[in-house]
Amino acid sequence: MAIGTGTGTAGGGGAAPGPGSGKPVASTTSVLRVMNERAVYERIRAAGPVSRPEVAKATGLSKPTVSLALADLERTGLVRTVGQRTGGAGRAAMLYEIRPEAGYVIGVDVGREWVRAALCDLSGAVLVRRDVRSEARGAAALSDQLAALVGELAAEGGIAPADVTYIVLGTPGVHDAERHRLRLAPNLPGWERPGVTRALGERLPAPFLIENDIALAALGEQAHGLGAGVSDFVFLSIGTGIGMGIVLDGRLYRGARGAAGEIAFLPVGETDPLARAPGARRHGMLESVLSASGLVATARRYGMTGRLTTERVYDAARAGDPVALEAVRYEAGNVCRALASVIALLDPRLVVIGGGLGRGGEDVLLGAVRERLADMCPLDPPPVRPSALEEEATVLGALAIGLSTAVDLVFDRAVAEPAVG
Repeated sequence: MAIGTGTGTAGGGGAAPGPGSGKPVASTTSVLRVMNERAVYERIRAAGPVSRPEVAKATGLSKPTVSLALADLERTGLVRTVGQRTGGAGRAAMLYEIRPEAGYVIGVDVGREWVRAALCDLSGAVLVRRDVRSEARGAAALSDQLAALVGELAAEGGIAPADVTYIVLGTPGVHDAERHRLRLAPNLPGWERPGVTRALGERLPAPFLIENDIALAALGEQAHGLGAGVSDFVFLSIGTGIGMGIVLDGRLYRGARGAAGEIAFLPVGETDPLARAPGARRHGMLESVLSASGLVATARRYGMTGRLTTERVYDAARAGDPVALEAVRYEAGNVCRALASVIALLDPRLVVIGGGLGRGGEDVLLGAVRERLADMCPLDPPPVRPSALEEEATVLGALAIGLSTAVDLVFDRAVAEPAVG
């Protein structure tokens, strides 16, 4: 899985070292050793606790080769023995598992209203989970909050900040890694200024990645939700803002500049008064008419009065209020026009709906979406289903992509040491 660009990550470049360069040249033997150890490690990580014969059978490596790999992995602290498998004929087989404490990942979902974060070890087990109100009023305040939160998570997990291997931050918009800022993220004021993400990175204790929050939600859905085993699907989030994560051929699709899925800027709803309101250009035409605030504004324009919230509009629609029902149908039409465009271009197998607007209106909004979408698509539309991960999707996606990189970092550091013997 491609990880994308992130500031703070160790990097390098240039031609490979050769004879006379003063740098070591990897031999064929050492390359094969690393490949074998990685194959053994990944098998134990996927299936452990597992025995040496089981690893040999699964990887196709000889038992002596597996034994050498296990010895090196034990020496570097990446795997450990956890007892023996008994009950069969012959000698009891020693069982191996990865050492979860060999590395740690922090995943953070940075939103306008909430910051949600979690710490996990290399097994993927979540050790600490925190939700705090977002200090999104400005970049400095939010950066202070994020830096402090990372330290608090580490302390609560019983580790030092330096023990954190990798950090993944999910944010709205697109990370401009060259100018160290966020683009297309009006809900995080101040983050469009050049240098703001570099300044944050200098305060974090580990290499890090900044990824679009809805893209991470799609990865969370792929790892733990409805997207598991589905090669092509889209995750549409409708809440404070609107965005889409796209998975094609089992991989996150980012586009040429990382902006794939920024459907807030689809030219849908141009006749709506909200599309001509101040700030509509910054937020995008579709987001201006299709979001939590958009549903409330539409209901008020249609005649609902009082202190309106999305929950009140949905409750009124469930009770049969004709004005509320008309507002929900209007928003369902906007959803369908956006989805019909996406379906015509990408032909996904599944559409997953997340975000607060989707969660609160599964029975009324999504019912209307399914009904109207069938009329808009010449072929049968894919299933449209609400996410079961709710607000956890982005954090789970951050941990999933972070684990992939953390395993690489931990493994590469360990096997870079010269083998004993």
